[in-house]
Amino acid sequence: MLLPWEYGVRNLARRPVRTALTLVALATVVMLVFVVVGFIRGLEQSLSVSGDEDVVLVYSVNSEENIENSSIEARTPALLTASFDGVVKRFGVTHVSPELYLGTRVKTVNGEGGLGLVRGVKLTTPLVRRSVKLVEGDWPGDGEVIVGRLAATKLGSPDEAMAIGQQLEFEGRSWNISGRFAAGGAAYESEIWCKLEDFQTATKRQDLSLVAMLLSPGSSPAEVELFCKERTDLELRAIRETDYYASLQQHYKPVRVLAWFVVVLVSAAGVFAGLNMMYGAVAGRIREIATLQALGFRRRAILVSLIQEGVLLAAAGSLLSGAIALTMLNGMAVRFTMGAFALRIDSVAIVIGCSVGLLLGVLGALPPALKALQAEVATSLKAV
Repeated sequence: MLLPWEYGVRNLARRPVRTALTLVALATVVMLVFVVVGFIRGLEQSLSVSGDEDVVLVYSVNSEENIENSSIEARTPALLTASFDGVVKRFGVTHVSPELYLGTRVKTVNGEGGLGLVRGVKLTTPLVRRSVKLVEGDWPGDGEVIVGRLAATKLGSPDEAMAIGQQLEFEGRSWNISGRFAAGGAAYESEIWCKLEDFQTATKRQDLSLVAMLLSPGSSPAEVELFCKERTDLELRAIRETDYYASLQQHYKPVRVLAWFVVVLVSAAGVFAGLNMMYGAVAGRIREIATLQALGFRRRAILVSLIQEGVLLAAAGSLLSGAIALTMLNGMAVRFTMGAFALRIDSVAIVIGCSVGLLLGVLGALPPALKALQAEVATSLKAV
């Protein structure tokens, strides 16, 4: 026969201070799990939504995955469009975006700032970068820039410093912010965009970093790759944009593996913390446990009741952490080497966090409960 369900619930209420401390400890551990899993899911989401299946990137073969280190000739877009017929062309406008992309020191009006990602673009860029939407202000004119919604996070500056009308300073020039854009969580959201010609003048460069081309239905990136292989003098490589960001997923795989390892370490630390708290809780109830055995309750029933208390506390801690994570952590922007992205507390993060919490409740309660039940009843009844 099992102990009544209400018995375990009342026991938690009898020791409010100890129950509250245990709840806070469990909630803290689960919150750390939510932070790390949210980081992993946010990074994966940012990279997965950045690519476009119909876009091909052409850049220097010597730069490998680092496009900001790429340098190609300014005539490359014209060569590509003249040699390849698979690019989308509407109303006489070819959907090709020549871009100059690099990391540079950016300062805000209050003198703060850091390493920012700046992209020189043309009016045709939104036709190729179809996820980019101007949400406020106007497209940049001469001496102007538009900023992504996470650009302030990338620079470590407050959002007010990136408001329309404010000024940024980079490459020895001052630039007025004319607008803000979003890209559905893509990597572009941490960038600053300006006119290509202005950026080339400011950097004293006439070359490009890459050319992005929107392919028409039925066209294959293999044709662009063949052109790049045939023109060995240009030293170009072509890759589908989704494949490029998939390679970045592999590039950041060690980071993700390390993050999952941190989840395991945090969970293990939580188990030991739970053991410590539960040992203290059970140590003060030795006479109570012996009395229950003297009244005829089997050890299995008492064990189930003690585990029930641990699981109830863990479930409450998981729910508390989950509510805080969804309301405060979800969507919080964080800086990273590739730019910035938002923490993502999705269904996967919720399942992992709550599962870890419930596991802590079981594993934290089981060893001390088994140890208490192994003692002789007569000896335990005399315990102080």
